[in-house]
Amino acid sequence: MADYKINMNKEKIKMPEQDPNVRNSNFEEVTLGYTMEMAQEEATRCLQCKNAPCMGGCPVSVHIPEFINHLVAGNMEDAYDAISLTNNLPAICGRVCPQEVQCEGVCTRGIKSEPVAIGRLERFVADWHMNNSYNKPVEVTSQNAKVAVIGSGPSGLSCAADLAKLGYQVVMFEAFHTAGGVLMYGIPEFRLPKQLVQKELKNVIGLGVKLQTNTIVGRTVSLNDLFDEGFEAIYVSTGAGLPSFLGIPGENLNGVYSANEFLTRMNLMKAYKFPEYDTPIKAGKKACIVGGGNVAMDAARSAKRLGADVTVVYRRSFEEMPARVEESHHAKEEGINFLNLHNPVEIIGEDGWVKAVKVEKMELGEPDKSGRRRPIPTGEYEEVEFDSVIVSIGQSPNPLIKQTNADIDTESWGGIIINEDTTMTTKDGVFAGGDAVSGAATVILAMGAGKKAAENIDKYIKEKRSK
Repeated sequence: MADYKINMNKEKIKMPEQDPNVRNSNFEEVTLGYTMEMAQEEATRCLQCKNAPCMGGCPVSVHIPEFINHLVAGNMEDAYDAISLTNNLPAICGRVCPQEVQCEGVCTRGIKSEPVAIGRLERFVADWHMNNSYNKPVEVTSQNAKVAVIGSGPSGLSCAADLAKLGYQVVMFEAFHTAGGVLMYGIPEFRLPKQLVQKELKNVIGLGVKLQTNTIVGRTVSLNDLFDEGFEAIYVSTGAGLPSFLGIPGENLNGVYSANEFLTRMNLMKAYKFPEYDTPIKAGKKACIVGGGNVAMDAARSAKRLGADVTVVYRRSFEEMPARVEESHHAKEEGINFLNLHNPVEIIGEDGWVKAVKVEKMELGEPDKSGRRRPIPTGEYEEVEFDSVIVSIGQSPNPLIKQTNADIDTESWGGIIINEDTTMTTKDGVFAGGDAVSGAATVILAMGAGKKAAENIDKYIKEKRSK
């Protein structure tokens, strides 16, 4: 397929980015993207493997060799079409997907050198399309059937887009005043510009999807109400918005946030623009971020941009943090402090506000189920002065659907139980996917679940009508 000379450079073309000492005080995007010259040079590192392991590593099976080949040739619209054939949110995925453990993780070039920068190339093509082209009308054959999608995050958007392309009348219900789910409220502006998310959302709406915001399914309207209104199937993609806490003394003090609340205020309610937007938030002078995942890095880097001296407290070593290497690396560059092998046991207050955090020193034992060495308490304690604490130790699925529908079974930890083959719940005609089923995961895995559900909903409605 390739008709270009393979570039055997062992290293990826470096992505231009803001200087760490400049970006840590603004909310503009950190990485600046490739130029055309950079993108085409990086693209020629692709070997155009016949078996395309990169496609197998992508949860939505993007036609990676094909789009890269078009990019090298300068056929940008063809490159975009190859991506968007299976990926409805390419500009977003190019920025936030963990490519290092997916497409790039199985790239043949990665065996003896750095893998091809597939994510950066996908971002480049998607951004080029947004800035230089328009979306072509999609011709569909109407199915004359209505499908409800609950939640407008990545899984819901993916499912809604695919169903619309199949000719279904799709209505997407969103609890907030703005659609986009975690893409809008969970990921900071400096990693994923909200204007870009809205452009991608506009593309989905342009397929004929109707959006109904400020609607809490389970309160404003029930699942049975939706069936009574003529919807033939429902897809539940309500995400994992229920934060977990430490269960230690002092968590009810002022100045203690869940990362979910902190980031929602920052992103969806634009607290970082206070007083322009009337949503104040107190990051404090010395902020403690508890946790070591991507959300913890997002909270830490956001608090830093609000002027706080930020320390991430994590019970394992830095090397065992579950955050993407790129995110923890960027955090270090931006001046975030790390207190590893320590675990909070108490939040100490004064006059109702956070004053300090008591932490216990940990040491690493044998590996646990995750494959990482288990943190073991040592009985050694110290108090560290902080005036705010942001807890980021995980999130559970939104419990509302289960609370209002006894016929939908859930796991003990809250995940909706589905048939793995059909993606249907224990309630006929109700399908589910994304974080509502798996617990908090990645954007691209949620999108993959949405695509699979769309296929199954199409099959379900056609089989039901044929009887």
